[in-house]
Amino acid sequence: MLRPVSLFVGLRYTRAKRRNHFISFIALASMIGIALGVTVLITVLSVMNGFERELQDRILGMAPHVIITGEGGRLEKWQQVKTEAEAVSGVEAATPYIATQGMLRGHGVNQYAMIQGIVPDSHQNVSIIDEHMVVGDLLDLKAGEFGIVLGSGIARRLGMFPGDKITVVVVEGTTATPVNISPRMKRFTVTGIFEVRAEVDSNLAVIHIEDAAKLLRFGKKVSGIRLKSEQVLQSASLAYKVSQQLSVPHYTSDWSHTHGSLFKAIKMEKTMMFILLTFIIAVAAFNIVSTLVMVVTDKQADIAILRTIGASPATIMNVFMIQGSLNGFMGALFGLIGGVSLSLTLPDIVTWAEKNFGISLLPGDVYFVSFLPTQLQMSDVINVTVSAFLMSLLATIYPAWRAARVKPAEALRYE
Repeated sequence: MLRPVSLFVGLRYTRAKRRNHFISFIALASMIGIALGVTVLITVLSVMNGFERELQDRILGMAPHVIITGEGGRLEKWQQVKTEAEAVSGVEAATPYIATQGMLRGHGVNQYAMIQGIVPDSHQNVSIIDEHMVVGDLLDLKAGEFGIVLGSGIARRLGMFPGDKITVVVVEGTTATPVNISPRMKRFTVTGIFEVRAEVDSNLAVIHIEDAAKLLRFGKKVSGIRLKSEQVLQSASLAYKVSQQLSVPHYTSDWSHTHGSLFKAIKMEKTMMFILLTFIIAVAAFNIVSTLVMVVTDKQADIAILRTIGASPATIMNVFMIQGSLNGFMGALFGLIGGVSLSLTLPDIVTWAEKNFGISLLPGDVYFVSFLPTQLQMSDVINVTVSAFLMSLLATIYPAWRAARVKPAEALRYE
């Protein structure tokens, strides 16, 4: 425990004007360096959190959180499965779907696509596609009218607009003849176009589930049930809970099987960025070592006097640890204020710069967002600030230990 005399002397040394102004400059430089390091690290992590949030909202907003399928990719008694799944705690919504792969042909151009048959009313509860409709509405898909909604990438490649006719070719449900196997083909009418600014824009087409059943000869069956989880990051455990409650043979899967590697890579990148930028703070904290070494040299006479009047080596060590850690604390505090302020105002600053200087930092045709997203997380702020202070505290140990080893007789010999 620090004694009051250590605290008093340490704070006095911090406030006192030094004869050697270079020492004051190094102390100020270390404080500013720590503040800048903390500010930059908090801001960078906030921007990475913002991009991760946008990716999660867009990709996991389109991808199923949990899916329930049957043997051979077809699920019977799906109404019972849907009812039982909706009763499980943690399931926000459920809807049936039919999925297949096929070829879209329009204006003489072919395009591969994933084709999904959906129930438009309930599909809006498990997907964000209706929020990103550029033209048309998801509810325009009517059973028996053979309408289709295309991703913007597919629509651009095929030159499709609402009202245009497009041919859908699928292999599943084909007709076998003695000569060959003929794929099934059907003319659809484009009723809408969506744009999520994700991979699905270039490979997904949506039709009504009854039209999909007719095209693929599914009858009363579906490919599976799609579930939306109340806690998207807990989808794996939810899939297990649902699997335990269903009374019919089935298979369950969650989004981590298809997109888990992407988010693991993002998490690893964020961790590596934290480690690399922490070195900026470490370099600034190293200046505290230089500052305290020079202070110890400058204050050897004072140390000797304190020792002769009864101060223990531990007291002397605490004096200089307090002095050095105070610089680190002030640097971390100013960095925290700067980092939080910059993270909260950065999108507005970028918007102002783009408007006044006529530049585009995030072109919408290149990136999946046309703005700079940020998300300030309290855990990041605490981790960065505490890490900066601990590094500053560790940097004081060696100089303070050297101060405690000063011998009074040798220090006062030439005074």
